[in-house]
Amino acid sequence: MRLFDKYIASVKDIPACRLDRFCADIRRFLIQNISRTGGHLASNLGVVELTVALHRAFDASRDRIVFDVGHQCYTHKLLTGRKDGFGSLRLLGEMSGFPKPAESICDAFVAGHASTSVSAALGMARARTLLGENYRCVAVLGDGALTGGLSYEGLNDAGQSGEPLIVVLNDNGMSITKNVGGVARHLARLRLKPQYFKAKKMTHRILDPLPGGKMLGKAIRRGKQMVKDALIPGTLFSQMGFEYLGPADGHDVRAVTYLLRRAAAMKKPVVIHLVTQKGRGYPHSERDPSAYHGVQKFNIGSGETVEYGETSFAGHFGEELVRLAEKDRRIVAVTAAMQSGTGLDLFAKRFPKRFFDVGIAESHAVTMAAGMAKQGLRPVVAVYSTFLQRSYDQIMHDVALQNLPVVFAVGSAGLCGEDGETHHGVFDPLYLSSIPNMTLWAPAVFGELRDMLAKALEHDGPIAIRYPKNGHGPLSEKTGRDATIVTYGTMARVALEAVDLLERQGISAGVCRITSLKPLEPIETHGAVFILEDNPGYLCRHMAGVPLNTGDRFIPHGTPEELLAYCKLDAASVAAAVAQNVQGTS
Repeated sequence: MRLFDKYIASVKDIPACRLDRFCADIRRFLIQNISRTGGHLASNLGVVELTVALHRAFDASRDRIVFDVGHQCYTHKLLTGRKDGFGSLRLLGEMSGFPKPAESICDAFVAGHASTSVSAALGMARARTLLGENYRCVAVLGDGALTGGLSYEGLNDAGQSGEPLIVVLNDNGMSITKNVGGVARHLARLRLKPQYFKAKKMTHRILDPLPGGKMLGKAIRRGKQMVKDALIPGTLFSQMGFEYLGPADGHDVRAVTYLLRRAAAMKKPVVIHLVTQKGRGYPHSERDPSAYHGVQKFNIGSGETVEYGETSFAGHFGEELVRLAEKDRRIVAVTAAMQSGTGLDLFAKRFPKRFFDVGIAESHAVTMAAGMAKQGLRPVVAVYSTFLQRSYDQIMHDVALQNLPVVFAVGSAGLCGEDGETHHGVFDPLYLSSIPNMTLWAPAVFGELRDMLAKALEHDGPIAIRYPKNGHGPLSEKTGRDATIVTYGTMARVALEAVDLLERQGISAGVCRITSLKPLEPIETHGAVFILEDNPGYLCRHMAGVPLNTGDRFIPHGTPEELLAYCKLDAASVAAAVAQNVQGTS
């Protein structure tokens, strides 16, 4: 690791002959550290050379490098003085797994959701021009992000803007799972056109030595464009107004550095198309990059992850949806590049013609589901809570306004842990409950999820079922005379643990668990009322009681246990709040 330690802070000084070894050292460092902490592995292994090239060509403390999505930023963090942070990666108060400007001046923009980089980088470029400043703006765009509509809004505007802007297309054929759709096929065709690049080099060799000034320059450009148009007709980016460079090997540091410097010298909108391998350098992630996209702690030799003894709500959802779909051919499943994460692997295999992965395009997924429902199907849209936010307008106007029977399976609800602010599913009770005609349910255990899904598919109108990532076995019920903790979902387990702690202090407390948040079901309480929620507070807007919730703020990253304690929503904190109130009024 001596070479690695020597050049980690001075990447521009690495001799060209040592670049490959340096990148190999980075990969070893990432694998060793992520195996101990968990995190995003495959995506980061795929961009080592690309990131090293970015730091050789640009100054991250001044130039604006916007990552899309930010889970590919680990090498960037390593090269910007944060090597020591990897030992406590994603723990509360420690280094984030995503770009965070509050953490370093070298992190240009928060990026936890896909397809935002081009718009953000163009905004920075326009600010640079208006303020008369001088720095480069680079958007590092994963090809998976090209399945999201916001990317095209940004590209369409940036291409005709004339602003010097570099879009680096990291093309590995995947987002989390394999990319889908026409753009993926278009990129595949570009990757299969080596004859264009041979002709391009030949054109340079023949024409470059000839005299002729401006006229020759124009002829060269026309010749290049004729060759490109002949061999890559209708290149998407060229038609949008970008100069298109590539495709090139994204694992060749020298070649990528050259392209970045050349693009910067052009002083116009440029797309650099780089072909990379997700999971590169670790055999297990090379064979199955989807499984190693985001990992828990794992054994490097075997590749096996450390199990935590919890069971996935998504798994139970997927199994039940298959069971119901076998009886009702109207049932279809829709997701947005989250087949595995939402538990739909089994459904996709069993009913491939009734499964629709639309890519990172939640808005499209919802409106498409609305069209399906309008024509007699029973669509189930399975999306994480944090990503469903991106389709609020479509839920409102395309589904609820027509009272269409679309079921929303809202996974990873609540405090989701180490991915932090951009991934917590804490806002769905508030934004979904604000929509007319919407019904909202919250199961606490797997059996309730199964029952609710069956009932939801018979419901006339939109309905959402929210549930966290993991859960445990059945819950007991408790009543008490001194206090009642009103809650829903898996926070009921915290409430029951708090009740046990209170009982040891001689306080009789009970738990009132709600399963229907909208319409709100009637409840019966005894004594002082406390409203426990893993979000900014939905129930406290509808009933009287002492609010115990996350508050009106964004919650940082950390383990689920750390975050409950941070928000004072763990059993000990809840018990203390109840005891203080009850004893203070007795």
